[in-house]
Amino acid sequence: MESSTLVALLSSVSQLLLLLVLSPNPSSSSSSFPAVHHLLSSQELAATLSLLSLSRKRKRARLSSPTQLLPRSPDSFKTHFRMTSSTFEWLCSLLEPLLECRDPVGSPLNLSADLRLGIGLFRLATGANYHVISQQFRVSESVARFCSKQLCRVLCTNYRFWIEFPDKSELQSVSAGFEAHTGLPNCCGVIDCARFRVVRDNGVEQERVAAQIMVDATSRILSIVAGFRGSKSDDTVLKCSTLYADIERGELLNLEAVSVDGVPVNQYLVGGGGYPLLPWLMVPFVDAMPGSNEEQFNVAHSRMRLSGLRVVDSLKNWGVLSRPIREEMKMAVAYIGACAILHNGLLMREDYSAMSGGLDDYSLYDQSSRYYRDDTSLEESSIERRASVIRNALATKAKEFQESILSANSSSLASLEST
Repeated sequence: MESSTLVALLSSVSQLLLLLVLSPNPSSSSSSFPAVHHLLSSQELAATLSLLSLSRKRKRARLSSPTQLLPRSPDSFKTHFRMTSSTFEWLCSLLEPLLECRDPVGSPLNLSADLRLGIGLFRLATGANYHVISQQFRVSESVARFCSKQLCRVLCTNYRFWIEFPDKSELQSVSAGFEAHTGLPNCCGVIDCARFRVVRDNGVEQERVAAQIMVDATSRILSIVAGFRGSKSDDTVLKCSTLYADIERGELLNLEAVSVDGVPVNQYLVGGGGYPLLPWLMVPFVDAMPGSNEEQFNVAHSRMRLSGLRVVDSLKNWGVLSRPIREEMKMAVAYIGACAILHNGLLMREDYSAMSGGLDDYSLYDQSSRYYRDDTSLEESSIERRASVIRNALATKAKEFQESILSANSSSLASLEST
């Protein structure tokens, strides 16, 4: 069997798993919404794909026109593809056999891999509609649609391993990253819930789709599940996820506890006020008194949450997610998954073209419910009391860490003044 045929067969099998992982609510409706986009300048339209192909020193089949167009300048690549030209080349070399192995039955596209990738990335990066894409790349709207969906399919089925929950040894490294910033040990990630707009079939009404995301201190995505109705609260989305079930069964976050102020603290996540307080999920104190341990914990907690909020904001830097998505719900979910996978791929390359800048006021980017409220049972109240003991111990640790920093800074200042 030829390698391209084998790749196509494996891809067909693996794509059946996509909706099981990314779309827990496939019955949601979809529709359309008009988009406004920046057009490539006439100078950029003078660039040809042959330049990219020569850099890889490979011959590929092309359309009859020798001037299939992509922008060439560094700024153009970042604007239209959310990555540098070198990352584009690297990604194309990885995806080439998968992008070229499956064309519509009986209608071979005769497109090079770099053009296919360029069309798909342009859709994700700018959110341009298929009419605009067809004009920019001189292909039909049906080809523009096919290439966009093909890229999402390839990423979500063949490169999902770029988003992977850490193993036990990797989790220790993750927790060390958070501890270096806040002094709080055993934190294994930040959990957050992002919401994206999708337009219904009538082209007017909008609904939201929610995606639960877990990240580390470097804003690397460790887990994502999308497809929940956006009207669901953060805690409801959490309790519907496999992440919640796996942690509750003890299959995740199950390494030995560390002692903090005499209290055993197991591995835990941090989340916003829309989540419940659990022994493995720390949320901020409500109405903490100024100067108290609780206030210092909230400061450290906010600092840890920044990496998660930066990921949410970075995903919305992708044009297709920054505005109402004009696709079926399952395709909207695929867009979220593809952009998340590319986010981690860019981090691996140390390419920050799509990364959000510093967040001066994290509350502006916080989409979580403000406070968790629910009718709790006696069992849940007991769980919350145990969690409160852990959070109090961490609050004491946060205050001690801050005081040690202030003391070290004072000593350094005194040393400088004496010299």
